[in-house]
Amino acid sequence: MDPAVHNRVRELRQSRNWTQEHLAAEAGVSRQSMNSIERGRYIPSLPLALALAEVFAIPVEQLFSLTPFPATGGSEAAPESANPDPNNSSPENEQ
Repeated sequence: MDPAVHNRVRELRQSRNWTQEHLAAEAGVSRQSMNSIERGRYIPSLPLALALAEVFAIPVEQLFSLTPFPATGGSEAAPESANPDPNNSSPENEQ
């Protein structure tokens, strides 16, 4: 059984306001290949994974992993904002 490979390609591409077409051109692959990588239907070769990490200017370990990446985005609140300490008198806890 092949291990699942998780990636942050879509997240990082969108944070830079790049299209799949732009990223694919930078990495030297088709837009369809980029779409398949983002959707987890295709695991890129090591040279392609390294090329993508280079395009994003990050270590490959920050782009691909055998374990899921922590969820990011605005939909999940930070633990401290979910349960503010009622004894904390900081301005963000005032109503």
